Amino acid sequence: MRSQFFISNCTLLISATVAVASTVRIECASESIIVHISTEGNTDFHGLVYPRGLSKNSSCLQEYKSQPAPITYRLPLRSCNTMPTELDDGGIEYFNTIVVQPHLKLVTNQGRGFHVRCRYQTRDKVVTNDQTRVAMLQSLPLQAMAPMPGCTMKIFSGDPTRHHVAENVKIGDPLTLVISIDKQEMFGLKISDCMVRDGLGWGEQRLINDEGCPIDGEIMGQFTYSEDKTEAKVNFQAHKFPYTASVYYQCNVRLCTKHGGGCSDTPPSCNEISRRKRATGRLDDKDVALDGTPATIEVYSGLYVNEASDLGGKSELTDDVFRERTIDEADSICISQRSFAIGIAIAGLILMIAVVAAILVLLAKRRHKNISTTGSSIYSGPYTNTAYSHSS
Repeated sequence: MRSQFFISNCTLLISATVAVASTVRIECASESIIVHISTEGNTDFHGLVYPRGLSKNSSCLQEYKSQPAPITYRLPLRSCNTMPTELDDGGIEYFNTIVVQPHLKLVTNQGRGFHVRCRYQTRDKVVTNDQTRVAMLQSLPLQAMAPMPGCTMKIFSGDPTRHHVAENVKIGDPLTLVISIDKQEMFGLKISDCMVRDGLGWGEQRLINDEGCPIDGEIMGQFTYSEDKTEAKVNFQAHKFPYTASVYYQCNVRLCTKHGGGCSDTPPSCNEISRRKRATGRLDDKDVALDGTPATIEVYSGLYVNEASDLGGKSELTDDVFRERTIDEADSICISQRSFAIGIAIAGLILMIAVVAAILVLLAKRRHKNISTTGSSIYSGPYTNTAYSHSS
């Protein structure tokens, strides 16, 4: 597989007292981007390497302790925030940004960020034959007559006719997932076994079952197919896992031969399949029998889904490198601007209520005092009338 790689770096303030990353060399492997990082003076590296945005609690973070230079960091193509993008020439490019920090706990001004990209001239496909030996022998003449069609998965923002590929969206945005094969007369497609993953190996959710029917229609519905059975698409709303912005979608594309009724079950009748499963507890033999399908192709794509509040402004890479890892001190408190403003408003309201209550108490006391001093008073103590007094 021919591949090309591209590197662009963002340099921060450099100090010669630590092993600062100086140059990067890239290898474009079939399943990963291999990054070889050299340091100034070839000094041993003592620090961290991680994809931007995955500096905490991530299996993608790699620690190095007094590691001789150059150090090697392996960046998977299908996880750790690595994303693919389709090229006009039919190739595919994978890109990511890694951060090299020469300290295990602190964010310092010696950190550097590198944009890494690998461009592949031919798509990396995983093709598995799902037939027995007899069925495979029957389909070999067809494969010899027609080459395997290319297959792509793309996720568009809104209407796919606008060809706006989704890269950074927010939760709830309308998306359209489109899977297509090359236009030809021999093969059609059937989509099955779709799932969404977090890219960190922590969580996944199945979306479409092995019959091509949706598992949870609230998340993703059923695919609709073009008349020639070479394209399938489904509309859904953007969703994500709570702890990461990157989501990856993966589907199996089963090829079927249009001639002879090989694609008659595309699209599947999901209601009928469900009724048969409930009635018999299993599918009929004819539903699981081999139908001469040449192969199953695995396709996938990914994008970033953000919270609504995360899209207010995007920082530059330099700022992100400084903010990636924070010092976890027991007596440090982090409060967002929004929470701080709400807290100030609540405190102001409480203070206003306290002032009003104090004024009311003072008024009540003054009123009580006025009532007690303005009425008539009767003196009941000993009384001496000096006019009748006499001395003996």
